[in-house]
Amino acid sequence: MLTDVTIVARSDASIYTESVGGFAVRRTGPSRIHLISTAATPLGGDEIRVRVVVEAGAVLRLHSVAATIALPAAHRADSVARWVIEVEEGGDLVCAPEPTIVAGGAHHTTTTRAHLHPDSRIVVAEHVQIGRGTLDAGAEGRWSGSLRVDAGDHPVLRHRLVLGPEETGRGHRGLTSTFTYPDDRPDVVSAKEYAARLCLAEVPGPSERVRTPTLTTVLADGVSAARQVTAALG
Repeated sequence: MLTDVTIVARSDASIYTESVGGFAVRRTGPSRIHLISTAATPLGGDEIRVRVVVEAGAVLRLHSVAATIALPAAHRADSVARWVIEVEEGGDLVCAPEPTIVAGGAHHTTTTRAHLHPDSRIVVAEHVQIGRGTLDAGAEGRWSGSLRVDAGDHPVLRHRLVLGPEETGRGHRGLTSTFTYPDDRPDVVSAKEYAARLCLAEVPGPSERVRTPTLTTVLADGVSAARQVTAALG
């Protein structure tokens, strides 16, 4: 199944949406959108495409109503989700769907490409767990995710993460990764958890102003625990 979603938050506070396939889109507030699953997706062989545009001065909060569960098909294990994000000058986006749960035997890939105006704001949060529970936690489920961010002509981030049998064998079934721009919080590395927030290279902006992005990454025994650690970093 191909699922194709387009969301455009406009400067007049209207939100244009279009969707086909396994997701529907519902406006749940003045600047809030929720994705709603209308079919079992992604199964092996499925592709999900989501394009998000935040026009100049617009605000968008993008969430989902429930976790996305990646399942293997009878003859194919792999599925993919592709996100393309554009945020124009003065735009403000929070993209924080509920977790992706990769069931035993499924191989799911997520790619996210974001292009920002230097004078914009964005938070992109991704939450992942291998296995729906302890019974299939080690059943060869695999997830890989890449995040590419550019601000104007400035490359900001090229990042890739993988969760698979090797990581779950160490007890790391859950992951959260959060990109925040701009962010004035300092670096922090947990002394007890597999968790860190790191400041990335400064991004030049209008009027010689610079802005600093951060990337927070947490590994834990489940996605709920990883989210709790992320919140505790402050």
